Amino acid sequence: MALTKFVAVVYVLLQYLLILSTQSESYIILSRQIVPGERPIDAIVLVPSISRALVQSGEYCKLTYQSLAHFVVDRQIHFYAIPSLESQPIKPIRNVVAFAVDEQQVRKPTPVSNPSLGYSAHVDPIDFCVVKRGGIAMFSLKDRLFYSREIPLPSGTSAVAARRTGRYLCFADRENYNIIDLEEAQLFPILPISQAPPGDNVKIKPHITVISDNEFLILSWTGASTLGLFITGSGDPVRGTLEWSSHPLGISLDYPYITTLLPDGTIEVHGVDLQTINQVIPPPSSASSPPPSPRAPPEVGVSQRLALIASVCGYYVPSSQRAAHLKKVPVKLLRTPTTL
Repeated sequence: MALTKFVAVVYVLLQYLLILSTQSESYIILSRQIVPGERPIDAIVLVPSISRALVQSGEYCKLTYQSLAHFVVDRQIHFYAIPSLESQPIKPIRNVVAFAVDEQQVRKPTPVSNPSLGYSAHVDPIDFCVVKRGGIAMFSLKDRLFYSREIPLPSGTSAVAARRTGRYLCFADRENYNIIDLEEAQLFPILPISQAPPGDNVKIKPHITVISDNEFLILSWTGASTLGLFITGSGDPVRGTLEWSSHPLGISLDYPYITTLLPDGTIEVHGVDLQTINQVIPPPSSASSPPPSPRAPPEVGVSQRLALIASVCGYYVPSSQRAAHLKKVPVKLLRTPTTL
């Protein structure tokens, strides 16, 4: 039996194959791809329905204007086939601030075909948005990349996070969550990322989670706790609200449950339908003391929980020894320079 997995190490994409047998288990590297320009990798979106991976990479570039130097991020989106990780002959998309693939299309499984029975699977293209400094570019992708149109943004509008479901895009700028109806090209702000009193200058990380084809969950810090608000694509609140004593480091949807990781290492599981707490997993006993601020993670300990990662198609432990193989393995993030 063999299973594959993908790893991004700074600017290198690695594909591993796990060989399972009755005698031994081992990983071997099947593919190694270096992102053009050796730019650090910011995000990877796997789209099983079209067997493609969208990889966002970027680096800081120094710009000078009227003797004033400042730095901006020059991000690009590259396209790879999965599971082979072969680079696709598609020109990268440049000047990317953020991008969002339609979540409903990301959740579609890999098409199944059976030529021996005389049928093949029908594959639809996927739609995604690219937020740039001046607008939102609309694309579709299958074997080729097609540009549709661009929706202009108000001057000075940027994006630090974005999620899309169907015709609706929810994105966070430096201060607010915003909703855009992509068909009507209408934008309206929804809720501040932080509602803390004036004088609280700590930046809060925005969280946007797609719940369904017409529903998002957004998180807002009040200065004393974090509220989770369910909204429709039209910006209307639905259901009730969720609340956390501190601002979550990570959030994951496994409907009908929302799982969050808090700064002190606590994991809380809420029910989406009734907005109740279903389970609380306390922090590891060896974790360090609670953070001085509800927004800042504590000093990393030996068993500190650092992140919460969602897996659209589930999570597998490909090992007959199960938990015995769930251990940390050191991987170099930077390659050692070659001495000539």
